Amino acid sequence: MIRAGLIHLSQFRRLQTKLTVLYAGLFGATLLLISVAVYLAISTAAQRQVRAELTASATVFDRVWSLRSEQLRQSASLLSRDFGFRAAVATGDRATTLSALENLRARVGIDLAFVVGVDGRLTASDAQILAPLAGQLLQTLNDREDASGVLILNGIPYQVISAPMLSPALAGWVVFAKRLDAREMGALEQLSAIPLKAVVLHRANKAWVAAAALPDQAVNRFIDRGLGQSGGKPQTLQSNGVNSIALVKSLTAFKADDATVLLLRYPLSLALAPYRPLLVTIAITSFLGLILVIWGSWGLARSLAKPVMALDDAVSRLTRGEEAAVTIESQDEIGRLAKSFNLMAAEIRERERRMTHQALHDDETGLPNRLSLERAIAARPGVGGLVVAVLGVDRFDHVRGAIGYGPAAQVILQVGERLARLAPQAAVARLSADLLGLALPTHSLQRAEAAILDLLAELEQPIHVAGDAIDVALTIGLAALEADQDPGHAIERANIGFDQARQSKRKIAAFDALAYGDPSSNLALMSGMLSGLRAGEMELHHQPKFDLRSRSSHATEGLVRWRHPVRGMLRPDLFIPMAEETGHIRALTDWVLDQAITDQAAMAKAGYAMDVSINISGRLLGDRDFADHVDQVIGRACGQFCFEITETAVIENPTVALEMLDRFRGAGIEISIDDFGSGLSSLAYLKQIGGHELKIDKSLITDVAESGRDALIVRSTIDLAHSLGMKVTAEGVEMANTFQLLAAMGCDSIQGYLIAKPQPLNELLMFLREDKPVNRHYG
Repeated sequence: MIRAGLIHLSQFRRLQTKLTVLYAGLFGATLLLISVAVYLAISTAAQRQVRAELTASATVFDRVWSLRSEQLRQSASLLSRDFGFRAAVATGDRATTLSALENLRARVGIDLAFVVGVDGRLTASDAQILAPLAGQLLQTLNDREDASGVLILNGIPYQVISAPMLSPALAGWVVFAKRLDAREMGALEQLSAIPLKAVVLHRANKAWVAAAALPDQAVNRFIDRGLGQSGGKPQTLQSNGVNSIALVKSLTAFKADDATVLLLRYPLSLALAPYRPLLVTIAITSFLGLILVIWGSWGLARSLAKPVMALDDAVSRLTRGEEAAVTIESQDEIGRLAKSFNLMAAEIRERERRMTHQALHDDETGLPNRLSLERAIAARPGVGGLVVAVLGVDRFDHVRGAIGYGPAAQVILQVGERLARLAPQAAVARLSADLLGLALPTHSLQRAEAAILDLLAELEQPIHVAGDAIDVALTIGLAALEADQDPGHAIERANIGFDQARQSKRKIAAFDALAYGDPSSNLALMSGMLSGLRAGEMELHHQPKFDLRSRSSHATEGLVRWRHPVRGMLRPDLFIPMAEETGHIRALTDWVLDQAITDQAAMAKAGYAMDVSINISGRLLGDRDFADHVDQVIGRACGQFCFEITETAVIENPTVALEMLDRFRGAGIEISIDDFGSGLSSLAYLKQIGGHELKIDKSLITDVAESGRDALIVRSTIDLAHSLGMKVTAEGVEMANTFQLLAAMGCDSIQGYLIAKPQPLNELLMFLREDKPVNRHYG
């Protein structure tokens, strides 16, 4: 049932159904209005006719009533003036009186004839009927000598006429009565042009009573309302579910306290009966007309809805990206709309083609782009294996700077076209400015490498652009497409293989997962650094510096360590570079500084006045907020503090960096130049920094005892530093002969595993208490 209901609902949503329902509904409503108007007109006319007939019948009744009253009055008057009759009444001759009354009653055709004496005595053949009313009759006759009207005897209405008998004094009254029964009412109904119903009712116990039955409350209310209105006009009466036109006519009562009425009724159904054939004809005609309109509306709606449905279907196909065209031959608005739709669909298809081409091709060269390569890889997974290669043009930035962007793009285009020509079974795409991608169907990385190396000779042939020959050198990275691997992931791995090839100065290299590591794990590591700081996972270890002149440890370098709850103790070179890249280095350095100040106080409390140095990242030399923080906390230090920096940190932004170093020196912090000799050392920056200490890098110290060149460089560096007023500390000292040689060269301090490894504070205090002898290193 639910499914059927849904089908009907979907049918009603169709334009054809809506138009049919609309037209048929409008026509049906019009027919209904016409039918109602016709019915109302016929009903009104019929009611008007019935009211006229009722009014005429009431007039006829009045006339008949008057004629009968006059006839009865003349007969009663004639009898009351008869000498013999008066004598019989006066002498009490009952037999003669009754005989005269019966003769006249039979001759005139009345129902009752009797004499009422002045003493109230009744003389009649059926006196027992009249006996209960003798007193009331006498009173009425005394009040009105010629009283007449309707009198109720035993519940039956009678038309009564009286005439006084004078001889010469009043001797009594002759009274004639005519029964107003159904036969009499039937005679009255026969006088009407319509088959109405007439009945005389009288009031008894506050209700109207008929001779045959008790009228319902609707009739009682109607009579009361009719008597209250003047004119006695016909009104509508609804009694026992039947609508009638009725007229109430008040009748004169014989007794003053009686109330009688004449009720004339005519059912409306009989009034409308002559018009029923006409109404039935109108109904049948209307129904047939409605069926015809529905059929015609359905056909018209179909002719209108069919092209609209065709347009709707075409729009749906166009929405799904399918070919869509509408064929409509009409020249009306729908036909013109179909032509416009076809033009629009053609424009959309052309625009989609251009957009698809733009989305899958590089704007500069017209070569397929990375998205196109990913789709090509996804379309051919597992077909004999697939290897993704990334080919980069070496020194492309220099080439582009020399010949311009447009010619440089032509270089990439020609290399790509060569690659497509030489490897027609492979998919070629431009990945970036200087990178081309290649999806090569092959079983292994070795075969892919061999196939590409075979093509290199021709791929690296000079390219002619704008009349100039440009040499081309390529570096290639490879990665195999693994099962269920995302194409983009394979391209990324090949790109990493390309970077690894350039770093290792090789022509071609496959992606090395071990060398690349786990970036996602390292990223997760960085996201947990701040929580690690709050959880107390960070530790500050101290590596002592040995003073060659005092032959004792006088300072320490604070080195941060991370004891990870899952990965254990982490190397600083793993998380510190990433902290610099992610911006966490500031929070880490703030913690190291606070902890170093705390540890220095603990060493002083244990009796060891130690200088403490910490490493400061070059990223912080441009952070004035960090300098403000240093100014706030350095006052808590109980000894000398030193910040170790590298020359490269100053080279990046020398103006701001030198300003920051001046602020540190102003706060009483010494500056140590760390890792001197590991990179491009500049004497000019060495002069501008104005450090207190120069730390020679381990790379120069390791072979100083075996290499004369290293020894010469170290000796010159020590002399240079002393000439600039700086102390010299040698890092990474692990051998005794190195220790002795540096002491002979005049080095100020030694730091390295030969003295002590970086260690926690409690172990450092034990080391200082032992006062580890190093004199044996002097020989």
